Amino acid sequence: MKIAVMKERREHERRVAATPETVKKFIGLGFRVAVEMGAGEASRISDADYIAAGATIETDLAVLLGDANIVLKVQRPLLASEVLAGEGKVDELAYFKRGAILLAILSPYANTAAIYAYAAADVTAISLEFVPRITRAQSMDVLSSQSNLAGYRAVIEAIHVFDRAMPMMMTAAGTIAPARVMVLGAGVAGLQAIATAKRLGAVVSATDVRAASKEQVESLGGKFVMVESEEVANAETSGGYAKEMSDDYKRRQAELVAETLKKQDIAICTALIPGRRAPVLINDEMVYSMRPGSVIVDLAAEQGGNCSLTKPGEVVEVNGVSIIGVLNIPSRLSTDASALYAKNLLNYLMPHVHPETHAFKLNWHDEIVLASSLTHAGEIIHPTFKH
Repeated sequence: MKIAVMKERREHERRVAATPETVKKFIGLGFRVAVEMGAGEASRISDADYIAAGATIETDLAVLLGDANIVLKVQRPLLASEVLAGEGKVDELAYFKRGAILLAILSPYANTAAIYAYAAADVTAISLEFVPRITRAQSMDVLSSQSNLAGYRAVIEAIHVFDRAMPMMMTAAGTIAPARVMVLGAGVAGLQAIATAKRLGAVVSATDVRAASKEQVESLGGKFVMVESEEVANAETSGGYAKEMSDDYKRRQAELVAETLKKQDIAICTALIPGRRAPVLINDEMVYSMRPGSVIVDLAAEQGGNCSLTKPGEVVEVNGVSIIGVLNIPSRLSTDASALYAKNLLNYLMPHVHPETHAFKLNWHDEIVLASSLTHAGEIIHPTFKH
């Protein structure tokens, strides 16, 4: 059985879906592995590294994918419609073998038309963002592994623009006060941002609609800021994500955030709601209330942004406040991000390999497979998208 690892062609994507380490593991499980030439270059992995691990290198997509049973990618494959619109140079999906299994970050809410294309191509499309947050699936959770790095890098991005020091510094010439950092959204990315800012000596506060976050924030040395309301008891989905709150709660939360932001030097925005536009947590008025030289890093830029003045992919300055709308921030740490992502994919597939015969077959009774599969056997099977 053949696994194909594709080179990523989308803008801002520097990760790769397999590393020499995971290639060795797959070969040990009885798979053949073929990697597209140059697939790992942006993650500092050479073709020679893959060859040494036992993979073959292919230059032709038709050869790479024509007989591949499983295709590993980071971002969703390019489609014919994107090529026609000038957004891509090759229709990647056209090369897939019928019945092939695709594992990638497919962003189905933002790309529902692509789901129909997977079904029409008879591809079993597995959207790794939909892996449920259960104990057994923790090692497969791409959102957590990539968000962890994103939270760390967000603080580094802020420091790059911030024109002051982060920690308190006591010198003979005087004392420099520590920077004040506020993290909006205390999920995986937010918690790592808190930890990183604290390690660098900042005074950190954080807010989240989920009351359960309070203990986590405080355990990292941050101050928790939250509106007291009965709503927070039901502010979390069964999958561990934040729910959208009522207009009254949003108003009260905005007032609290506005008052706190006035005293901050750096704001890290991480709040996302699956399937919806990112909630606006910092409006124009709040930005104008911040001190000149302050920095906002908006990790939700790709979903509209938590700041109303964010421009995706740009760094803009408004009234002396720098707003960083970084795109695909895990890709800026491509070597580590690829290593974690590749391990997530390996952990997803391993339970479906027979330990003795090494035969591979997806277990359609497995709740992880059912929750993360969009299409199978020419049909859309995910309950959110099938009609």
